[in-house]
Amino acid sequence: MGASVVHVAWEDAQAYATWAGKRLPTEAEWEYAARGGLIGKRYAWGNEFTENGRYMANTWQGKFPSVNLRSDGHPGTAPVKSYAANDFGLYDMIGNVWEWTADWYDADAYRKAGTAALVKNPQGPEQCYHPGNNYARERVTKGGSFLCADNYCINYRPSARRGTAYDSGASHIGFRCVKDKNKGDKVAARQQTAHR
Repeated sequence: MGASVVHVAWEDAQAYATWAGKRLPTEAEWEYAARGGLIGKRYAWGNEFTENGRYMANTWQGKFPSVNLRSDGHPGTAPVKSYAANDFGLYDMIGNVWEWTADWYDADAYRKAGTAALVKNPQGPEQCYHPGNNYARERVTKGGSFLCADNYCINYRPSARRGTAYDSGASHIGFRCVKDKNKGDKVAARQQTAHR
């Protein structure tokens, strides 16, 4: 089993993706890939957090930050492929570590998208917008991490998002790359799972 790459700032993830002939996914691409074709469900695997008492992703069990029951068997990051792949064959899209996307964070992105015409594979905003922090330079991270708990953050849902300072690296932030199926065809992006 592989290991997650963590402690990587956005610029480093972007540099690696470029070096590898790939790129970071847009927020929309990431969410589409995380759902694995399952539309309208709360989690990437259905509407219940566990299936038949089995955890479906590496998250915090217990009251964060004082009680980690480790019911999923992992006190921190889990080895890649510790949980079943989704219907697109992608592992660990939810939980384990937050994943960088290419998009700038805009706190009002979903509200703005709701007033716009339907767009296939929307691209992110041209700059960061974080109310109350005019100096923020944040990129969107998705998927939640092993530190997400019901009482703290329920960000292990495909739709959940947060802004993370682009120059931050942490033990719960990683990335994965995408490679376009045909050069210049970003609509038909094929997710790659070799690196996270």
